[in-house]
Amino acid sequence: MINSVYPFLLELVRNFMRGGKTLAIIGSIIGIFGFVFHLQGQSIVGPESSFMYSNPDWVTYGIQMVVVGIIVLVIGVVIFKRN
Repeated sequence: MINSVYPFLLELVRNFMRGGKTLAIIGSIIGIFGFVFHLQGQSIVGPESSFMYSNPDWVTYGIQMVVVGIIVLVIGVVIFKRN
């Protein structure tokens, strides 16, 4: 059983390691969305009818998303540079 699963897992890891550019793009998108959410929470961007508008929770959520986006972006760039 292990012998039949091992090649599959090895190929899966190799394909993941090639996906540095994809991870960088995903990290950028997450960061941009987090920045927009942060601005909506601060009442800078967005319609006043939005539940996110002037909501301090969304300021925090936006900052957290920006941090996660930067982490994913850096991981993607490092993987892309290694390949």
